[in-house]
Amino acid sequence: SVSLACTNLRDTRAEMRRSSGVVARLGGRRRVLSSSPATPDMTTRVDVANIRLSKPKRYGRSREGRWSGLSGLESRIAEEGSLVGETLKEMESDAEFQETAKQLREKGQERLTLEERKRRRRALDSLGAPEFGAFVEEQSGGPVARGRTRTLQLNIGLYCNQACAHCHVESSPKRSEAMSDAVADRCLEVLRDSPSIRTLDLTGGAPELNPAFRRLVDGARALGRDEPLEIIDRCNLTVLAEPGQEDLADFLATRRVRVVASLPCYSAKNVNAQRGRGVFDRSVAALRRLNDVGYGLADSGLTLDLVYNPLGAFLPPDQTALEAKYREELAAEFGVVFTNLFTMTNMPIKRFADFLYRRGELEEYMALLVRNFNPATVDSLMCRDTLSVGFDGRLYDCDFNQQLGRGLGQGLPRTVFDLPRGTDDLLAATLAFDNHCFGCTAGMGSS
Repeated sequence: SVSLACTNLRDTRAEMRRSSGVVARLGGRRRVLSSSPATPDMTTRVDVANIRLSKPKRYGRSREGRWSGLSGLESRIAEEGSLVGETLKEMESDAEFQETAKQLREKGQERLTLEERKRRRRALDSLGAPEFGAFVEEQSGGPVARGRTRTLQLNIGLYCNQACAHCHVESSPKRSEAMSDAVADRCLEVLRDSPSIRTLDLTGGAPELNPAFRRLVDGARALGRDEPLEIIDRCNLTVLAEPGQEDLADFLATRRVRVVASLPCYSAKNVNAQRGRGVFDRSVAALRRLNDVGYGLADSGLTLDLVYNPLGAFLPPDQTALEAKYREELAAEFGVVFTNLFTMTNMPIKRFADFLYRRGELEEYMALLVRNFNPATVDSLMCRDTLSVGFDGRLYDCDFNQQLGRGLGQGLPRTVFDLPRGTDDLLAATLAFDNHCFGCTAGMGSS
């Protein structure tokens, strides 16, 4: 996924000034885009293509990073066919993936998630840090509760043609979980009955590879709502080159779907290191294809946003400066344009949590998140105005809680079938905070 399942992005970028910096619209909320570090450790340099992790400990898999150039790019990708075969080959040869698979077989997902949570708690205890809920209330001067639901985010399946090293939903070609037609249709009914919702956010896995994806997009567009509805596709870019997806760019453009795409660097070496062999070539080809149908072009009305997340255990660079660098590099090297760049803090859960634990960096990373708590992020936390729905219809405050199995608070609806009056019953509900939530309030946040 675009790993991207982390944030809600809605409306065009609005330049507004306030004491803490420039502000952009994300998912109907404001996100500070300060020109100076928001927190003490937001000092990562902008030339992210030159960032390398320390040796001898290596990050994930060792992969080909060469860029073969634009000449013949599309024909090379067409000749190679689906990315799935290469992804499966890498998974089979990757020691960390195999160890995780072994642990999953022996212990089960619930036990592994509990162990991961205990590790984070032990790390925070060693720092003398309080529980996140109490901490954020103290810092904010009062309880932080759910407001009206503005975004309906649907994780429609975990199948993906990639298996990214940082993926917080642990998607891969081996995952088969998928949203049924019955759940998809019920989500459309909830959307119809919830006039406060302004954004339908579709994520995965690679959501476009799920049969429910086009059903949901067309169904949402057919509702004929009084207020315009924004539809977001959390796209991994390489999906556009998958067999059977040749018309995807045109489908998205004709339905006016906003594309939010993960591109963790503008260099082949770093992208392939994090996302898999051959991903960079396909990502560039996909961006050029999206540009061809109007995405990212001025006055086209077709928004193409990119998302950057760090290669390792550090905070992203300044967002405004990094966006300028991306524009320069992508335009000069590949003739690619885009609308916005958003930087996201890596969440210490699932594959990234395993990465930190195996490198002995979990405590250090949790300290980084706590030390860089940014009060300006609290108003824009996704859990305050987002309802996250799993492929099976279960309800969560956010996509991160969804992957950890933490449903809505006690006494609240459990599935989309328990929402007889749309999302109004969730107004002012208590949020299910936990220790991973420090990731959403560090630096520029993850929501």
